[in-house]
Amino acid sequence: MTLRTAALADDAPKDGYPFDLPAARSLPIEFSSGVTLFVGENGTGKSTLIEAIAVAAGFNPEGGSGHIRFETQATHSELARHLDLTWRAAKRLRPGWFLRAESFYNVATDRDALPGPPMPSYHAMSHGESFLQVTRDWFDQPMLFVLDEPEAALSFTGQLALITAIHEGVAAGAQFVMATHSPLLMSIPGARIYELDDLGGHLRSVDDLDVVLLWRSFLESPERFLRHLA
Repeated sequence: MTLRTAALADDAPKDGYPFDLPAARSLPIEFSSGVTLFVGENGTGKSTLIEAIAVAAGFNPEGGSGHIRFETQATHSELARHLDLTWRAAKRLRPGWFLRAESFYNVATDRDALPGPPMPSYHAMSHGESFLQVTRDWFDQPMLFVLDEPEAALSFTGQLALITAIHEGVAAGAQFVMATHSPLLMSIPGARIYELDDLGGHLRSVDDLDVVLLWRSFLESPERFLRHLA
């Protein structure tokens, strides 16, 4: 039932934005039935690809749970219209949450306006606590979850809590697809990791990722990176 592959459709343009991004050139890609991560420098198209996967899977472009539908500004690319997803069984996983840091405020505002019994407002929580509340409320269900740079809201311990929620979610039959800059999240056991660069996407182990090597080098000797500021 989990997401298996994403590929460009035969009618997809060959050049121009977003089809000239490294993320688009990484297609087709195969997903882990548990956790798949996309990492790479700014501008490689991680969020564009994550957004397209989410929209093609049935999520609102601005994020939220699978049934949320609202729009503040249509800024998503046309990549989703040319993306073919395949699944490991005839009945695919239901959309759980598309958790994207940049538009979570809009999701929280729309959620407060929904009819029905009042729910605890995400606006009444800190940014990080509201993210973790989503994980507590949703991640233990056999659904598809798409996350775009969730570390933007989370401390080190918050990221550890997210990893725990993802681990428990996978055990419950959930699937996670994530773009991240966080070496901590890249260390999720068993994750399938694609590193994006100018040539496309490449499967990597966490120990071979450029960002992990750079962080290790920085933490061992910060002065080597900062001496020009003195």
